[in-house]
Amino acid sequence: MKETPQKDRLKKLGNNVVGQVDKKKNPDIELPIRTLSNIYFDEKTGLVKLGSKVSHRTYMNVAHTRKFMQTLLIAAECKKIIDQGVSTSIRDLYYAIKHTIEGTKENTVEGQEESDPVLEDLEAALNTLREKLHLKADRKGYVAGPITINDSGDRIDCRRMGSSGWAIPSNVEEEMIKFENCSADFVLVIEKDAVWQRLNEDKFWKTHNCLIITGKGQPARGCRRMVNRLNKELKLPIYVLTDADPWGYYIYSVIKQGSINLSFLSDRLGTPSAKFIGLTTQDVDQFNIPKNVTIKLNQGDVKRTGEMQKYVWFKPKEWQHELNNMIKVGYKLELEALSAKGIKFISEKYLPEKIQKKDFLP
Repeated sequence: MKETPQKDRLKKLGNNVVGQVDKKKNPDIELPIRTLSNIYFDEKTGLVKLGSKVSHRTYMNVAHTRKFMQTLLIAAECKKIIDQGVSTSIRDLYYAIKHTIEGTKENTVEGQEESDPVLEDLEAALNTLREKLHLKADRKGYVAGPITINDSGDRIDCRRMGSSGWAIPSNVEEEMIKFENCSADFVLVIEKDAVWQRLNEDKFWKTHNCLIITGKGQPARGCRRMVNRLNKELKLPIYVLTDADPWGYYIYSVIKQGSINLSFLSDRLGTPSAKFIGLTTQDVDQFNIPKNVTIKLNQGDVKRTGEMQKYVWFKPKEWQHELNNMIKVGYKLELEALSAKGIKFISEKYLPEKIQKKDFLP
Protein backbone atom coordinates (compact mmCIF):
# COMPACT_ATOMS: atom_id res chain seq x y z
CA MET A 1 0.00 0.00 0.00
CA LYS A 2 1.38 3.40 -1.02
CA GLU A 3 2.42 5.58 1.90
CA THR A 4 0.45 8.82 2.33
CA PRO A 5 1.19 11.91 4.45
CA GLN A 6 -1.80 11.02 6.65
CA LYS A 7 -0.58 7.47 7.20
CA ASP A 8 2.91 8.76 8.03
CA ARG A 9 1.44 11.17 10.60
CA LEU A 10 -0.65 8.41 12.19
CA LYS A 11 2.42 6.17 12.44
CA LYS A 12 4.45 8.99 13.94
CA LEU A 13 1.72 9.57 16.54
CA GLY A 14 1.72 5.89 17.48
CA ASN A 15 5.52 5.63 17.55
CA ASN A 16 5.75 8.68 19.83
CA VAL A 17 3.36 7.11 22.35
CA VAL A 18 5.18 3.75 22.22
CA GLY A 19 8.50 5.51 22.66
CA GLN A 20 7.24 7.32 25.75
CA VAL A 21 6.01 4.04 27.24
CA ASP A 22 9.36 2.36 26.54
CA LYS A 23 11.09 5.17 28.40
CA LYS A 24 8.60 4.76 31.27
CA LYS A 25 7.27 8.27 30.67
CA ASN A 26 3.66 9.33 31.05
CA PRO A 27 2.24 8.93 27.49
CA ASP A 28 1.32 12.34 26.09
CA ILE A 29 -0.47 13.60 22.98
CA GLU A 30 -0.13 17.28 22.05
CA LEU A 31 -3.31 18.90 20.72
CA PRO A 32 -4.16 22.42 19.54
CA ILE A 33 -6.60 24.14 21.91
CA ARG A 34 -9.88 24.54 19.99
CA THR A 35 -11.70 26.95 22.28
CA LEU A 36 -12.47 30.66 22.13
CA SER A 37 -9.35 31.41 24.19
CA ASN A 38 -7.16 30.25 21.27
CA ILE A 39 -9.16 31.69 18.39
CA TYR A 40 -8.56 34.98 16.63
CA PHE A 41 -9.89 36.81 13.59
CA ASP A 42 -7.21 37.35 10.97
CA GLU A 43 -8.21 40.63 9.34
CA LYS A 44 -5.67 40.13 6.54
CA THR A 45 -7.26 36.88 5.34
CA GLY A 46 -10.76 37.54 6.69
CA LEU A 47 -10.84 34.16 8.41
CA VAL A 48 -11.29 32.81 11.93
CA LYS A 49 -7.93 31.24 12.77
CA LEU A 50 -6.58 28.84 15.36
CA GLY A 51 -3.90 30.23 17.65
CA SER A 52 -0.65 28.60 18.75
CA LYS A 53 -1.73 27.38 22.21
CA VAL A 54 -1.64 23.64 22.77
CA SER A 55 -2.85 21.25 25.43
CA HIS A 56 -1.48 17.89 26.52
CA ARG A 57 -3.68 14.82 26.73
CA THR A 58 -1.88 12.43 29.08
CA TYR A 59 -2.71 8.87 29.99
CA MET A 60 -1.87 9.13 33.71
CA ASN A 61 -4.15 12.13 34.23
CA VAL A 62 -7.49 10.63 35.30
CA ALA A 63 -9.34 13.52 33.67
CA HIS A 64 -7.64 12.72 30.35
CA THR A 65 -7.41 8.92 30.39
CA ARG A 66 -10.69 8.18 28.64
CA LYS A 67 -10.11 10.66 25.79
CA PHE A 68 -6.49 9.54 25.51
CA MET A 69 -7.71 5.97 24.92
CA GLN A 70 -10.35 7.16 22.43
CA THR A 71 -7.80 9.22 20.49
CA LEU A 72 -5.54 6.20 20.00
CA LEU A 73 -8.48 3.92 19.14
CA ILE A 74 -9.62 6.33 16.41
CA ALA A 75 -6.06 6.82 15.12
CA ALA A 76 -5.55 3.03 14.94
CA GLU A 77 -8.85 2.51 13.11
CA CYS A 78 -8.00 5.27 10.61
CA LYS A 79 -4.66 3.62 9.85
CA LYS A 80 -6.44 0.30 9.38
CA ILE A 81 -8.90 1.61 6.80
CA ILE A 82 -6.13 3.50 4.98
CA ASP A 83 -4.13 0.25 4.83
CA GLN A 84 -7.18 -1.53 3.41
CA GLY A 85 -7.65 1.16 0.77
CA VAL A 86 -11.33 1.69 1.68
CA SER A 87 -13.44 4.51 3.05
CA THR A 88 -16.04 4.39 5.79
CA SER A 89 -18.49 6.69 7.52
CA ILE A 90 -17.93 8.44 10.84
CA ARG A 91 -20.92 6.42 12.07
CA ASP A 92 -19.15 3.18 11.13
CA LEU A 93 -16.01 4.48 12.85
CA TYR A 94 -17.98 4.95 16.07
CA TYR A 95 -19.19 1.34 16.01
CA ALA A 96 -15.75 0.04 15.02
CA ILE A 97 -14.12 1.47 18.15
CA LYS A 98 -17.00 0.81 20.54
CA HIS A 99 -16.57 -2.19 22.82
CA THR A 100 -16.70 -3.07 26.50
CA ILE A 101 -13.29 -3.03 28.16
CA GLU A 102 -12.43 -6.53 29.29
CA GLY A 103 -13.04 -7.18 32.98
CA THR A 104 -15.24 -4.07 33.35
CA LYS A 105 -18.68 -2.79 32.46
CA GLU A 106 -17.11 0.31 30.90
CA ASN A 107 -17.55 1.02 27.18
CA THR A 108 -14.83 2.72 25.18
CA VAL A 109 -17.43 5.20 23.85
CA GLU A 110 -21.07 5.65 24.78
CA GLY A 111 -22.26 7.62 21.75
CA GLN A 112 -21.15 9.30 18.55
CA GLU A 113 -21.34 12.64 20.36
CA GLU A 114 -18.26 11.36 22.22
CA SER A 115 -16.28 10.05 19.24
CA ASP A 116 -16.88 12.94 16.79
CA PRO A 117 -15.10 15.66 18.87
CA VAL A 118 -12.16 13.32 19.45
CA LEU A 119 -11.94 12.77 15.69
CA GLU A 120 -11.83 16.56 15.23
CA ASP A 121 -9.04 16.72 17.81
CA LEU A 122 -7.12 14.15 15.77
CA GLU A 123 -7.67 16.12 12.55
CA ALA A 124 -6.30 19.24 14.23
CA ALA A 125 -3.33 17.38 15.72
CA LEU A 126 -2.43 15.84 12.35
CA ASN A 127 -3.27 19.01 10.38
CA THR A 128 -5.48 17.07 7.99
CA LEU A 129 -9.08 16.52 6.94
CA ARG A 130 -11.12 13.50 8.03
CA GLU A 131 -11.72 12.83 4.32
CA LYS A 132 -7.95 12.37 3.94
CA LEU A 133 -8.24 9.74 6.68
CA HIS A 134 -10.76 7.89 4.46
CA LEU A 135 -13.74 8.98 6.55
CA LYS A 136 -16.96 10.48 5.27
CA ALA A 137 -20.21 11.89 6.64
CA ASP A 138 -23.77 11.76 5.34
CA ARG A 139 -24.53 13.72 2.20
CA LYS A 140 -26.17 17.04 2.95
CA GLY A 141 -26.83 19.70 0.36
CA TYR A 142 -27.64 19.94 -3.34
CA VAL A 143 -26.48 21.86 -6.39
CA ALA A 144 -28.02 22.67 -9.78
CA GLY A 145 -26.83 24.82 -12.64
CA PRO A 146 -24.39 25.11 -15.55
CA ILE A 147 -21.54 22.88 -14.41
CA THR A 148 -20.42 19.30 -15.00
CA ILE A 149 -19.08 17.40 -11.99
CA ASN A 150 -16.49 14.70 -12.54
CA ASP A 151 -17.11 12.41 -9.57
CA SER A 152 -14.34 9.79 -9.52
CA GLY A 153 -14.58 9.43 -13.30
CA ASP A 154 -18.37 9.66 -13.57
CA ARG A 155 -19.59 12.88 -15.21
CA ILE A 156 -22.72 14.49 -13.82
CA ASP A 157 -24.34 17.36 -15.71
CA CYS A 158 -25.95 19.55 -13.05
CA ARG A 159 -28.12 21.13 -15.74
CA ARG A 160 -29.99 17.84 -16.10
CA MET A 161 -30.68 16.72 -12.54
CA GLY A 162 -34.41 17.40 -12.56
CA SER A 163 -36.04 18.50 -9.32
CA SER A 164 -33.53 16.84 -7.01
CA GLY A 165 -30.17 18.34 -8.02
CA TRP A 166 -26.80 16.69 -7.44
CA ALA A 167 -26.26 15.61 -3.84
CA ILE A 168 -23.01 17.04 -2.46
CA PRO A 169 -20.86 14.32 -0.82
CA SER A 170 -18.76 14.91 2.27
CA ASN A 171 -15.54 14.40 0.30
CA VAL A 172 -15.25 17.01 -2.44
CA GLU A 173 -11.46 17.17 -2.50
CA GLU A 174 -9.70 17.50 -5.85
CA GLU A 175 -8.78 13.83 -6.10
CA MET A 176 -12.49 12.90 -5.88
CA ILE A 177 -14.41 15.82 -7.40
CA LYS A 178 -13.34 17.84 -10.44
CA PHE A 179 -15.17 20.77 -12.02
CA GLU A 180 -15.75 20.75 -15.78
CA ASN A 181 -17.63 22.85 -18.32
CA CYS A 182 -18.77 25.55 -15.90
CA SER A 183 -20.27 28.69 -17.44
CA ALA A 184 -21.88 30.17 -14.29
CA ASP A 185 -21.43 33.83 -13.39
CA PHE A 186 -21.90 33.35 -9.64
CA VAL A 187 -22.98 30.92 -6.91
CA LEU A 188 -26.10 31.44 -4.80
CA VAL A 189 -25.94 29.57 -1.49
CA ILE A 190 -29.41 29.15 0.03
CA GLU A 191 -30.14 28.25 3.64
CA LYS A 192 -33.53 26.64 3.09
CA ASP A 193 -34.08 23.51 1.00
CA ALA A 194 -37.69 24.56 0.29
CA VAL A 195 -36.47 27.88 -1.16
CA TRP A 196 -33.81 26.06 -3.22
CA GLN A 197 -36.56 23.86 -4.64
CA ARG A 198 -38.60 26.94 -5.52
CA LEU A 199 -35.66 28.48 -7.39
CA ASN A 200 -34.81 25.18 -9.07
CA GLU A 201 -38.39 24.72 -10.27
CA ASP A 202 -38.37 28.28 -11.59
CA LYS A 203 -35.05 27.53 -13.33
CA PHE A 204 -33.51 30.56 -11.66
CA TRP A 205 -30.07 29.09 -12.33
CA LYS A 206 -30.83 29.08 -16.07
CA THR A 207 -32.32 32.57 -16.39
CA HIS A 208 -29.55 34.08 -14.26
CA ASN A 209 -26.69 31.78 -15.32
CA CYS A 210 -25.64 30.71 -11.85
CA LEU A 211 -25.21 27.71 -9.59
CA ILE A 212 -27.74 27.30 -6.80
CA ILE A 213 -26.63 25.39 -3.71
CA THR A 214 -28.46 24.58 -0.50
CA GLY A 215 -26.84 23.37 2.70
CA LYS A 216 -30.27 22.53 4.14
CA GLY A 217 -29.73 24.73 7.19
CA GLN A 218 -26.24 24.89 8.63
CA PRO A 219 -24.16 23.65 5.67
CA ALA A 220 -22.07 20.55 6.21
CA ARG A 221 -18.32 20.61 5.68
CA GLY A 222 -18.60 19.12 2.18
CA CYS A 223 -20.92 21.91 1.08
CA ARG A 224 -18.73 24.64 2.55
CA ARG A 225 -15.62 23.08 1.02
CA MET A 226 -17.29 22.98 -2.39
CA VAL A 227 -18.27 26.66 -2.13
CA ASN A 228 -14.67 27.42 -1.13
CA ARG A 229 -13.32 25.54 -4.16
CA LEU A 230 -15.79 27.11 -6.61
CA ASN A 231 -14.65 30.53 -5.42
CA LYS A 232 -10.92 29.83 -5.33
CA GLU A 233 -10.56 27.67 -8.44
CA LEU A 234 -13.25 29.05 -10.75
CA LYS A 235 -13.22 32.61 -9.33
CA LEU A 236 -17.01 32.60 -8.93
CA PRO A 237 -18.57 35.26 -6.65
CA ILE A 238 -20.50 33.77 -3.72
CA TYR A 239 -23.86 35.21 -2.63
CA VAL A 240 -25.55 33.85 0.50
CA LEU A 241 -29.33 33.84 1.06
CA THR A 242 -30.65 33.09 4.57
CA ASP A 243 -33.50 33.90 6.94
CA ALA A 244 -33.43 37.35 8.54
CA ASP A 245 -32.66 36.12 12.03
CA PRO A 246 -29.57 35.58 14.22
CA TRP A 247 -29.31 31.93 13.14
CA GLY A 248 -29.39 32.82 9.43
CA TYR A 249 -26.75 35.52 9.94
CA TYR A 250 -24.61 33.00 11.83
CA ILE A 251 -24.85 30.56 8.92
CA TYR A 252 -23.58 33.32 6.64
CA SER A 253 -20.67 34.10 8.98
CA VAL A 254 -19.64 30.43 9.06
CA ILE A 255 -19.63 30.26 5.24
CA LYS A 256 -17.64 33.48 5.06
CA GLN A 257 -15.16 33.34 7.95
CA GLY A 258 -15.23 29.73 9.10
CA SER A 259 -16.31 28.53 12.53
CA ILE A 260 -14.68 28.60 15.94
CA ASN A 261 -14.95 24.83 16.37
CA LEU A 262 -13.30 24.11 13.02
CA SER A 263 -10.95 27.09 12.96
CA PHE A 264 -8.06 24.80 12.01
CA LEU A 265 -9.85 24.25 8.67
CA SER A 266 -10.90 27.85 7.97
CA ASP A 267 -8.62 28.22 4.94
CA ARG A 268 -10.42 25.25 3.33
CA LEU A 269 -13.96 25.92 4.56
CA GLY A 270 -14.23 29.71 4.72
CA THR A 271 -14.87 32.00 1.74
CA PRO A 272 -13.99 35.57 2.86
CA SER A 273 -15.21 37.23 -0.36
CA ALA A 274 -18.77 35.90 0.10
CA LYS A 275 -21.53 38.54 0.15
CA PHE A 276 -24.87 38.48 1.98
CA ILE A 277 -27.72 39.01 -0.46
CA GLY A 278 -30.54 38.77 2.09
CA LEU A 279 -32.97 38.37 3.74
CA THR A 280 -32.79 41.46 6.02
CA THR A 281 -35.30 43.16 8.27
CA GLN A 282 -34.77 46.31 6.18
CA ASP A 283 -36.26 44.46 3.21
CA VAL A 284 -39.69 44.58 4.88
CA ASP A 285 -40.04 48.28 4.06
CA GLN A 286 -37.99 48.18 0.86
CA PHE A 287 -40.13 45.46 -0.73
CA ASN A 288 -43.39 46.23 1.10
CA ILE A 289 -43.49 42.84 2.79
CA PRO A 290 -46.64 42.52 4.98
CA LYS A 291 -45.81 42.99 8.65
CA ASN A 292 -48.12 40.10 9.57
CA VAL A 293 -45.61 37.55 8.20
CA THR A 294 -42.85 38.74 10.54
CA ILE A 295 -42.04 36.87 13.76
CA LYS A 296 -41.57 38.64 17.09
CA LEU A 297 -38.05 38.38 18.51
CA ASN A 298 -37.79 36.33 21.69
CA GLN A 299 -35.34 37.02 24.53
CA GLY A 300 -32.86 34.53 23.09
CA ASP A 301 -32.92 36.33 19.73
CA VAL A 302 -32.28 39.71 21.37
CA LYS A 303 -29.42 38.31 23.44
CA ARG A 304 -27.85 36.57 20.44
CA THR A 305 -28.13 39.70 18.29
CA GLY A 306 -26.37 41.71 20.98
CA GLU A 307 -23.56 39.15 21.08
CA MET A 308 -23.19 39.23 17.30
CA GLN A 309 -22.83 43.01 17.34
CA LYS A 310 -19.59 42.53 19.28
CA TYR A 311 -18.03 40.04 16.84
CA VAL A 312 -15.27 41.54 14.72
CA TRP A 313 -16.74 40.10 11.51
CA PHE A 314 -20.05 41.90 12.13
CA LYS A 315 -18.36 45.25 12.82
CA PRO A 316 -18.85 46.76 9.31
CA LYS A 317 -21.34 49.63 9.54
CA GLU A 318 -23.77 47.89 7.18
CA TRP A 319 -24.06 44.93 9.54
CA GLN A 320 -24.28 47.10 12.63
CA HIS A 321 -27.14 48.98 10.98
CA GLU A 322 -29.00 45.74 10.19
CA LEU A 323 -28.50 44.25 13.67
CA ASN A 324 -29.60 47.53 15.30
CA ASN A 325 -32.63 47.62 13.02
CA MET A 326 -33.59 44.07 13.98
CA ILE A 327 -33.62 44.99 17.65
CA LYS A 328 -35.41 48.29 16.91
CA VAL A 329 -38.29 46.74 14.94
CA GLY A 330 -38.39 43.72 17.25
CA TYR A 331 -38.98 41.08 14.60
CA LYS A 332 -37.32 38.51 12.37
CA LEU A 333 -38.62 36.72 9.29
CA GLU A 334 -38.08 33.59 7.24
CA LEU A 335 -37.32 33.46 3.53
CA GLU A 336 -40.68 31.81 2.97
CA ALA A 337 -42.31 35.07 4.13
CA LEU A 338 -41.53 36.48 0.67
CA SER A 339 -44.24 34.15 -0.67
CA ALA A 340 -46.76 36.59 0.81
CA LYS A 341 -45.89 38.75 -2.20
CA GLY A 342 -46.45 35.84 -4.59
CA ILE A 343 -44.98 32.35 -4.99
CA LYS A 344 -42.48 33.48 -7.62
CA PHE A 345 -41.72 36.86 -6.03
CA ILE A 346 -38.34 35.65 -4.75
CA SER A 347 -37.18 34.42 -8.16
CA GLU A 348 -38.78 37.09 -10.37
CA LYS A 349 -38.46 40.26 -8.28
CA TYR A 350 -36.54 40.02 -5.01
CA LEU A 351 -33.32 38.27 -6.09
CA PRO A 352 -33.04 39.85 -9.57
CA GLU A 353 -33.36 43.34 -8.07
CA LYS A 354 -30.82 42.61 -5.33
CA ILE A 355 -28.32 41.21 -7.85
CA GLN A 356 -28.80 44.03 -10.37
CA LYS A 357 -28.31 46.72 -7.72
CA LYS A 358 -25.57 44.74 -5.95
CA ASP A 359 -27.53 45.30 -2.78
CA PHE A 360 -25.36 43.11 -0.58
CA LEU A 361 -24.06 43.20 2.99
CA PRO A 362 -20.30 42.58 3.34
